[in-house]
Amino acid sequence: MKTASPSEVRLKAHSGFLLAVILTAFCWLLLVSTHAASTTVRVEPQASEELLANPGMGWQTFHRFADNDPNLAGLPSASAYFRFYWREIEPQDGQIDFPKFDDLLAHARRAGQKLAFRVMCTGSGVYMDVPTWLKEQGCRGVEFTYGGGKHWVPDFADPLFQEKHFRLIRELGRRYDRHPDLDLVDIGSVGLWGEWHMSGTQVVGTDRPVALPSPEILQAVIDVWCAAFPTANKVMLIGSEVGMPQTAKGDFGWRADCLGDMGGFSKTWSHMDDFYLQQLAKTGAEEAWKRAPVAFESCWDMRKWKEAGWDIRFIFDYALRCHASYVNNKSAPIPEGTRPEIERFLRRLGYRMVIRSVEHEAKPKVGATTTVSIQWENVGVAPPYRDYRLAIRLSPADSKAEPTDHVTDTSIRGWLPGTHRTDSSLQLPARLAPGRYEVAMGVVDPRDRQPAVRLANAGRDAEGWYRVSDLEIVQ
Repeated sequence: MKTASPSEVRLKAHSGFLLAVILTAFCWLLLVSTHAASTTVRVEPQASEELLANPGMGWQTFHRFADNDPNLAGLPSASAYFRFYWREIEPQDGQIDFPKFDDLLAHARRAGQKLAFRVMCTGSGVYMDVPTWLKEQGCRGVEFTYGGGKHWVPDFADPLFQEKHFRLIRELGRRYDRHPDLDLVDIGSVGLWGEWHMSGTQVVGTDRPVALPSPEILQAVIDVWCAAFPTANKVMLIGSEVGMPQTAKGDFGWRADCLGDMGGFSKTWSHMDDFYLQQLAKTGAEEAWKRAPVAFESCWDMRKWKEAGWDIRFIFDYALRCHASYVNNKSAPIPEGTRPEIERFLRRLGYRMVIRSVEHEAKPKVGATTTVSIQWENVGVAPPYRDYRLAIRLSPADSKAEPTDHVTDTSIRGWLPGTHRTDSSLQLPARLAPGRYEVAMGVVDPRDRQPAVRLANAGRDAEGWYRVSDLEIVQ
């Protein structure tokens, strides 16, 4: 039998020591991981494919509400869009029809929606769309023909027009800018239907179209709308050469009234192929969507798209490519066979928040501060533009005591598409008795602390909270 050399003995001893170290380390890591598993809760809430009606986005109704629009056919809608001519809302000098707006805002709330609106100064079939008293008081104007009829539009440079119209805008803003049921202000005032153009018009007695106001006057109109509604979300028509560059600064977003035009006006030109993307590039507005909303209205309506044989998926994907938050189909009927494309579209339109995971202590102590970490994903194409906050609700699992809600400082405003992580410190009130509690998440309006945003997760309760896990508060 061969006797091991001293070097071999040392090698075996070293190997044995190394093995002992590795085994000790392995046991220690196992102990730590087991301990961590017992003190931390991590869950992955189930995602949902449900169509959601969320504030500041979605499929808009037009001059009607979700509770009386049969053409919605069950589609969710959180925004009702209305347009008014000035003559309709201030029939007497200084007597603005606030009850009209109040009634519409109240109806919007009953229907689970918010109100979006535009004010216009010309475009209907009648002679004059501003109040008659404005012309009677001596405001200058221009008579023109359009569509076979004769019409009159005020001169926006006239001091009387500016005094009276700007007063209307300021009074609307003073009363409604922070109204909880106001959704969106569409900056109109200028051009046919408030679309910032006078195409197809002809000044009476000439062969000239009606000229738009000067850039200085147009800027003054924009400025008064922005000053009157500093907190409300705003959009304006994409055709405005004066206004569109301001969208890059986030003053307001933009709106386009002819989504779906693939050649309905001309065989050689269309809004979608030849205008919208080119206008965004020309005015530097390609990334305006990151700061303010993008809204589309269908050209004609979806029935025309189908009759013309246009690719509906391509049209909707075009809107998504522009990071749209709203689409308005004029509350027209939905063509047969298009519902699957609409539903696919609505699952990406605007923002769509999903909770991917939640992690927190399993047994925090009474009165302690614990951290709740959440992994989110915005699977939509645009951010939320309102200051909605993450809130955490603790409900006693073994009693009927009132739940405790904690509204955090974490706002979802501006969350671009993609993943986001939040780490929120939750102070456990000393009055909470030891025991097991259900943990629920919500995204609330900080003004009333009530859930305002639906998440693309399963498990929403009747109050709008999403139960995600449990914890046990210990002494």
